[in-house]
Order: sequence, then C-alpha cells, then structure tokens
Amino acid sequence: MNNRKITLLSLVLIIFTSIFNFVNIPRAFYLMGYASIIFYVIAALCFFLPFAFMVAEFGSAYPSAKGGIYTWMASAVNSRYAFVGIVMWYTSFITWMLNTSSIIWIPISTAIFGVDKTQSWHLLGLNDVQTLGILAVVLVLLVTFVASRGLNQFKLITSIGGSAMLLASFILIVGGSVILLLNGHPLQPLSLLSFIHSPNPDYQTGIAVLGFSVYAIFAFGGIEIISGLVDQTKNPQKTFPRGIAVSAILITIVYALGIFVTGMFTNWNQVFNANGGKHVNIGNEAFIAMNNFGYQLGLALHCPHGVAAQMGLWVARYIGLSMFLALMGAFTTVVFSPIKQLVEGTPANMWPKWFRKVKRDLPVNAMKVQALIVIAFILLVSFGGKDAKMFFQIVVSMTNVAMSLPYLFVAYAFWQFRKKRIDHPFVFFKSYAVARLASIVVLVTVGAAIIFTLVAPVMSGQWTTTMWMILGPVLFITVALIWSRKTE
Repeated sequence: MNNRKITLLSLVLIIFTSIFNFVNIPRAFYLMGYASIIFYVIAALCFFLPFAFMVAEFGSAYPSAKGGIYTWMASAVNSRYAFVGIVMWYTSFITWMLNTSSIIWIPISTAIFGVDKTQSWHLLGLNDVQTLGILAVVLVLLVTFVASRGLNQFKLITSIGGSAMLLASFILIVGGSVILLLNGHPLQPLSLLSFIHSPNPDYQTGIAVLGFSVYAIFAFGGIEIISGLVDQTKNPQKTFPRGIAVSAILITIVYALGIFVTGMFTNWNQVFNANGGKHVNIGNEAFIAMNNFGYQLGLALHCPHGVAAQMGLWVARYIGLSMFLALMGAFTTVVFSPIKQLVEGTPANMWPKWFRKVKRDLPVNAMKVQALIVIAFILLVSFGGKDAKMFFQIVVSMTNVAMSLPYLFVAYAFWQFRKKRIDHPFVFFKSYAVARLASIVVLVTVGAAIIFTLVAPVMSGQWTTTMWMILGPVLFITVALIWSRKTE
C-alpha cells in the first residue's frame, strides 16, 4: 500500500491546485496595486500556515468521520456549537452561489465578445443588475436540476477550466516579464511608497486598507480539503508539515509575483480609472486587466494598433472561457456537496424526514430548499436598487465575510480540542501552549479582517453594503440556534 501513498510532490500539487485561484491576482492589483503583496504574505503566515496544521491534526483524529467539521467541533466543544458552526460553514456556500450565479455572466460575455457587455444587458425593461439577477435565478434552477439527476460530468469541466486558469497564471507572469524587458520600464510606477499605498481612491483610509485583508485570507481559502489526506500521506509526520510549508511558500510567491508583474503591463489610472472607472467592477476587473495584457504585449512587440487590440480581445476570451468552465464545474459540485455533508454529517433527528430524502445518493429535497434560499437572496440583492459596481461589491464582500466566519469556529474548536488532550496520530503543535497561540493568531487575524471589512463601507457612507454582509450570517446563526434548541 505504501507505493500508493501521497508523496511530498503530490501533496504540494493537491494543495496548490485546490487553493490557488488566478482571479485573486488581478483582483488584488485592482483593489490595492503593489500594496496588496504584503497582505498576501501576512495572510499566509498568520492564517494559512497555522490553520492548515490545525485541520491536519483534526483530520488525523477523525479520519473516517462522515460529519467532517461537525464531528471536530462537537467533540471539542459541544453539539450546539458544532451545529451553528457547520451551518455557518454551509451558508458560506449559499453566498458563494449568490456571488457566482451573478458573476458567471461576465466570463460568458467576455468569452463571446472579448469584453464585458453585461452592463448593457436589459431584459424585458429591467436594468442591467436586475437582468443579471433573473439570469442568476435561471442558472440556479438549471444547475440544481442537472445536479439532482446525479450527473457528475461537470468534474471534467472543472478540471479543464482549472488547468486553463493555471496556464493563465504562467502566461501572465512570463508575458508580463517580456513586456517589461521590451518596454524597459513598468507601466505602473514603482517605488517604496507603492508597496504600502494603494492607487485605488476607495482604499486610501486605514480602515479601508485593513478591510482588504479579508480578500487576502479568502485567497487562501479551501484548506479544509487537506484534512482527509493525513492518513493517505507517506510518512505524514515529516511529509505533511513540509508539504504545507512548501505549498504556502509556493502559493504566496505565485500570488506576489503575479501581482508585481501585473504592474509591468497595467497602468492603474489608464486601465481601471478611465472615464471615472464606471466600466470597471469587482466582477470584471480580471478580464479588463487581461485584455490590456494582450494589447500591451502587442504594442511591446511593435504590432499595429489593430492587431494589438485583437490580441487583447482573444486573451480576454481565453480567460473568460477558462473561468466559465471552472465556475460551472465548481457550481455543480457546490450545489450538492455542502448540503449533503450538512444533512448526512449531523444527527438525523436535526432534520425532518422529508428533508433527508435521498435519491441517487443526493438529498434532493434539501437541494430544492437550498435553491429557493439562494434565489430569494439573489432577488433581494439584485432588485435592491444598486448599480452594477455596487452590486458586485456587495455580493463579493458578502461571500468573503461569510466564507471567513467558519474559520473562527474551527480555530476556537481546535483550542478546546488540544485542551482536552484528544488522541490523534499527527501532531504538529508540540505543546498545548503553542497550539493555543496558533488558535489565537488565527482568531485575531480573521476576526480583525472581518471587522475591518464590515466597518470600511460605513466609513464611506455605504452602510447598505455592511448591512448585507451582516444580515446573512446573523440570520443563519439565529436560525441555527433556534433549530438546535428545538431538536434538543
């Protein structure tokens, strides 16, 4: 069996491909410029590394636990805490679906036209945001129907899209370096100040800048995937910590290098702030950046203007198609995987019998309820009277906050897990004091990032953005508490 065990190289590749996301590179540059690099480094040191070792220890203690993080938290704290925690973990995917079902139309538009034209889409007299909301509802219904039929072929689409996005990172870094060599200077001015000061006018205050930290944490999200790999790894006591450390360094370097190279071909004001920046939002910034990449590469190679413009369109089309494939595959998995773990991983008496109904190994009724919840949020946000830029800012911020909250639950549970001295074969933190310190670092890092993200919009008068970010988690925590008390 040893020859089938996961080696160091395989482990690094699994972690890298599960966590790295190309879109985080242009998004970070759009929001913070070169200054985003330091946030990614801090997120890797204060969140990714300690949290990865926590879930590795948890995974080794419960290698065959069907409940996943519910089992971890129930044994370390109590069942009510675990139920609220797993509900928060699950509902983070609700906001992810809200985000993705709305944003996915941008890569579709870009794949077809080479540019984002969603802001000019109007259906039956509705504005662009409302039109995207209706399209998002259709997508949720369609994907839920397809997934409930037990069709898992979308995994191939995910694999193709993911590989294409990794290739995009390579193209960006190599192509950006070529543009620098040919031009002889970066298009975004470079100085020591540029590594601590954002060119984005929305990120000039201390609170707003610190609010960016949740984006950096989100860039390293998905670490839970490694929890089931400890017992499958060859010589885990040595291989696993090395694999996590190498992965963290590699992901951080690729992110940092990608952000830095983006400045070689992107002048922030000319690309993102042209015409007041009204055409740019947090959903299409990656396509605008990569369109510009192709255009600048053409100019650096002394191609005619028309040829350079076409190069930009085709690079954007490639990114659009790649992202569409990756998002569609991920969306299909997210529609059934989290709800399946929520229903099957928690005690059966927590749910009505009809809710637990399984067909083709899927909780079909629970998936239908899930679709209705996602659709309700889509309609509430999309018909809330916001323009496209504000709409995407709200849904992305909601997703970042919602997907960061479960890390707080798991980090505190790990603290209690080590305090109770529960036996587990893989131990990275050699003493309780060190384990407690690691938990505190993660709690402070993630907690502060969430607080700053919530406060920043209020400081600029965008209190509705903060309201939406708070509404989802508060609503679901309240429901989880009431439901757990009722079932007890």
